[in-house]
Amino acid sequence: MNRSLAALLFALGFCLAAPLAAQEEQSTAPYAYRQLDDPAKEEKAQALMESLRCLQCQGQSIADSDAPIAGSMRSLVRERIAAGEEPEAIRGWLIERYGDYVSYAPQLTTLTWPLFAVPLVLVGLAGLLLRKRFRRGDPR
Repeated sequence: MNRSLAALLFALGFCLAAPLAAQEEQSTAPYAYRQLDDPAKEEKAQALMESLRCLQCQGQSIADSDAPIAGSMRSLVRERIAAGEEPEAIRGWLIERYGDYVSYAPQLTTLTWPLFAVPLVLVGLAGLLLRKRFRRGDPR
């Protein structure tokens, strides 16, 4: 009796787990794991995908990530490149949709200018302080 119950539970578990595993492997995005036939277009797509951040992983580009959303984004990039759209137009659309965070190359905007200005101000301030110190000949 115990053997048949164990076999029944195993079969039931397998029947429930198999569709879940298959769903992870299958992607609805046709170009998630398939390259474009034209090598020049694939090169453009690859360069763009390496400069876009995965929204789920956050530390990987969509070219390196195995997250489902990264697969969808790879497919979208390849489909739009195949249709003749320019990479910067695709990047702009993705930034408009997901925000500046999606791009590893942030644009200079009214919102992001402090990110560029603050380091320059700090380097300038450090230069002024060092200049004053060396001019005085302060032994401290």
